Amino acid sequence: MASPAQLLQDDDLLDAYSRAVIRAVEIVGPAVARIDAGRGSGSGFLFTPDGLLLTNSHVITDAERIVVAIPDGRSFIAHVVGDDPDTDLAVLRLASRIEAGGRRLNEGAELPESLPWATLGDSRAIRVGQVAIALGNPYGFQHSVTSGVVSALGRSLRGRSGRLMDDIIQTDAALNPGNSGGPLVTTRGEVIGVNTAMIQPAQGLAFAIASNTARFVAGQLIRDGRIRRSYLGVAGQNVPIPRAIARANALAAATGVFVTSVEASSPAAAAGLKDGDVIVAFDGTAVGAIDDLHRLLTNERVGAVVPMVVLRGGAKRTVVVVPGARAR
Repeated sequence: MASPAQLLQDDDLLDAYSRAVIRAVEIVGPAVARIDAGRGSGSGFLFTPDGLLLTNSHVITDAERIVVAIPDGRSFIAHVVGDDPDTDLAVLRLASRIEAGGRRLNEGAELPESLPWATLGDSRAIRVGQVAIALGNPYGFQHSVTSGVVSALGRSLRGRSGRLMDDIIQTDAALNPGNSGGPLVTTRGEVIGVNTAMIQPAQGLAFAIASNTARFVAGQLIRDGRIRRSYLGVAGQNVPIPRAIARANALAAATGVFVTSVEASSPAAAAGLKDGDVIVAFDGTAVGAIDDLHRLLTNERVGAVVPMVVLRGGAKRTVVVVPGARAR
């Protein structure tokens, strides 16, 4: 049986944990919003004092009218500043306040000066095992809080656009439908992630987009309304490379991207890429799968002259491609 001293120590630990969670909720909670976007609802959070809000792209997709409610009882009409389905992030701006009961819109009215907002932390500084707190509105239950730990870092997750999202945080803080877009925070009240998905019916498997990714994407969306990414204009599939061919060509990977079609007038077509080519390297980096190629097709490579290594007829050759800007 535990001694009174041990029991007191356990109580002190529990109290310290409780105090830490309570403090984080008090810091971030006022900035966490419920988002009603017509077909469904989700969560988001204000991250600037002038009314900019982060959420998931899938929360506001095809919404004709977006209403944002914050915990102090105020509701607002919001407009989309920009969204990026590839990272499942969107930035909204509060535009006008809705009076109590939704009876009248003050279109064009100035926003109040006293808007709460949360601070984006540095997701590179977090560690596996540290406390993680999720805030949001699951199933419409406003301002719900769950807590757990950071289970893993650097995960990859397939987004709704089909593109792979990198640098994903895994947590066991319980998420449910409606939590999407809400913040994942530390005990210091810093946002380290944007909650995006859970795996059902598994328990304790939830994921958040890292805050450093969110900060970069938000900055681009505020500036341009979209994220520019480069593209080649090919359709492909992952294929194994026979061992003898890999050895003969000194390839770093045993797989590559088999080109099934080349879009007319695309950068790939201009470079002379052909159906049946197997892409094995791009700008000096080995390409073993389509996701590897997607990671390399960044904004910085739009208009750049890039060497690409392909297998054609079992022999390695280099083609020069100039990636274009992908249209949205």
